Amino acid sequence: MHTDAQVELLRQKMVEGKTQEAAAASAGMSVRSARDWKDGPLPTQTKRPRWWRTRSDPFKEVWAEKVLPMLLADDEGVLQATTILDALNEERAEGDRFDEGKVRTLQRRIRDWRALHGPEKEVFFEQEHPPGREGALDFTHCDDLGVTILGVAFPHLLFEYVLSFSTWTWVCLAFSETFEALVKGFQGALWALGGRPEIARSDNLSAATHELSTGGRALTQRWKAVLAHYDTKSTRISPGKSNENGGVEQRHHRTKVAIEQALVLRQSRDFASPEEYEAFVRGVVDKSHNRKIADRLEIERKHLWPLPSTKVPEYTTWTPTVRCWSTITVNRRFYSVPSRLIGHKVQARQHADFVEVFFKGQPVQTMPRLRGDQLARIDYRHVIWSLVKKPGAFARYRYREELFPTLAFRRAYDALRSTHGDRADVEYVRILHLAASTMERTVEAALIELVAEGKRFDYVAVKARVKPETPAIPEMAPLKPDLSAYDVLLAGGAA
Repeated sequence: MHTDAQVELLRQKMVEGKTQEAAAASAGMSVRSARDWKDGPLPTQTKRPRWWRTRSDPFKEVWAEKVLPMLLADDEGVLQATTILDALNEERAEGDRFDEGKVRTLQRRIRDWRALHGPEKEVFFEQEHPPGREGALDFTHCDDLGVTILGVAFPHLLFEYVLSFSTWTWVCLAFSETFEALVKGFQGALWALGGRPEIARSDNLSAATHELSTGGRALTQRWKAVLAHYDTKSTRISPGKSNENGGVEQRHHRTKVAIEQALVLRQSRDFASPEEYEAFVRGVVDKSHNRKIADRLEIERKHLWPLPSTKVPEYTTWTPTVRCWSTITVNRRFYSVPSRLIGHKVQARQHADFVEVFFKGQPVQTMPRLRGDQLARIDYRHVIWSLVKKPGAFARYRYREELFPTLAFRRAYDALRSTHGDRADVEYVRILHLAASTMERTVEAALIELVAEGKRFDYVAVKARVKPETPAIPEMAPLKPDLSAYDVLLAGGAA
């Protein structure tokens, strides 16, 4: 049996002036077949559709009586062939049951029946997107990429912004779907693009919407203010209808596939920093997609609206008072600050990834933002100066687990408990004070050595290994210059 491609090649060669023998050889057929196919319909056009069965129907006896009622009762069209096959076998004797090999036959019969008599399916309507009209935005989880930073697992999200007409894509790292991450991603995309479309399309992000008491969701005042700053309208999809934001949803899939492929070629999923990984991801997106749509992007850029003169702040401002525990509360989470600020009101700026603290306009400290189930971040250096004076408070300190800077400190404390009992609290607090007074890494190295030796140790033993000595200033005798040599020169002694 010859294919349409063979026949078309045969006829093309004959039109080019080839002999029938040469054309037949090029098409991979005999000269006799070439004579039969040199004109007329193609092979597929000569086939008659087959309407009869070539094998007996194993479900002939049960189709009308058993299977058809199940299908008619399934208004949603979701009943699977495996479920129906199991239901049929439950009513049949052991030796008369349908084997699993018949499931494909049943699937084809159900498929064909539903195509002719089944319930109506949902129709999706392909949309036309004028240039400069719409940009879609969303977050997507990327933990399954298995990326690490310096060997440590790096759970993260990607924020993606996609122009609906040109499909130009911009990405940035995010660690949770917060308002600050949304603003950072949205502004970053617009300023990288150099213009703005009329509409920002999204799903019902909790960072941008809130649930109404009457049902449904509405934009928050803060997100409204951001959109007003950029003179941009908002449209959102219906709840549970991710296909209505299909442009960015499909981009999520393709972006992660491209990153996965690039990671395989890179032969390593480990990066030196989040910034290096983010640059890698943007390079992948530009190479795999944005370069291919450069012409459409140029068309769309002509229809974009200009940006405002400035960005909106990408942080939320809080003004907590430092409590007697040397902590502040920022968005229901607790951060420690230097104890000298106790009783003072400070300004905390909560960014997408970090928190800045200011006092009277002066920066005090910057710390990573707490996420997920993390409720407190206590820096032992802020509290150790008071704790070393009253070490008994360590045992039931609410945030005691935050006072183990590394795993080595935790193991050292466990070793102290096994040898010193309750006295371990005092010894550990003094060791922690030593770390704050000298170098944490030096103390950590000493602790690792002592625990590895398996011997009893205490604060004195640790201090002996760390040896925080103040260098002595050498004493120098006063210089007494000898000017006699100059006298000799003046007297002509040089000659």
